[in-house]
Amino acid sequence: MTATLLIARRELGSYLRTMSGYVIAAIVLFVDGILFNVRALGAQQDRLSSEVLSEFFFNSSGLTMAAAIFLSMRLLAEERQSGSMVLLASSPVREREVILGKFLSAFVFLALMTLAGIFMPLLILVNGKLAFGHVAVGYLGLLLLGASALAIGTLGSTLARSQLLAAILSGSLLVCMIVVWMLGAVTERPLNDVFFALALWGRHFPPFQAGMLNLRDVVYYLAVTYFALFASIRVLEARRWN
Repeated sequence: MTATLLIARRELGSYLRTMSGYVIAAIVLFVDGILFNVRALGAQQDRLSSEVLSEFFFNSSGLTMAAAIFLSMRLLAEERQSGSMVLLASSPVREREVILGKFLSAFVFLALMTLAGIFMPLLILVNGKLAFGHVAVGYLGLLLLGASALAIGTLGSTLARSQLLAAILSGSLLVCMIVVWMLGAVTERPLNDVFFALALWGRHFPPFQAGMLNLRDVVYYLAVTYFALFASIRVLEARRWN
């Protein structure tokens, strides 16, 4: 556990010391602000506050997944691209500690970036009422969705040999996890229920978006995060012994 935290602190420091993390955060917050102003606040003046808040979380969910891919693409692929993977593989640190440490650093940065935009839904208080329970559930959903996307991105970064390939591979995996919802719409039972249950966004995020907390959705995102990180550990172990 100590090694995991040390790796997480080192990687988080690299996000905070370099411009790449700040650029990603600035772009995400800028685009999120524009979408919130145009689609949420500016779409209809007579909309309910809950509808505006739901639209905000809808927009933020896509940006959170995109940010997760760009944050995770460097986690392992950068080590392999720079040649430092050999030193990492020969160190006494276990593969599990490497993967968890790098994932935790990216998740903490993603969480800070996500929570930095909390002023946007608070602007609803200027002309309307705000359900803080809805805000809390929505942000919990964003963090769970972001953790799942980061774990998938970590797997892609473990498989790829460069950051560009890691972004492409991770993005492809993430898109497949999202569009599997479409397969459920064109298949019969029981396959359609399976596809709907596997979809990363279609069934599991809208309840968070609407301010409803379901244990099923929380367990789903935690399970996706677990299995993606478990696969990353196994891939790293296989590469160390090859």
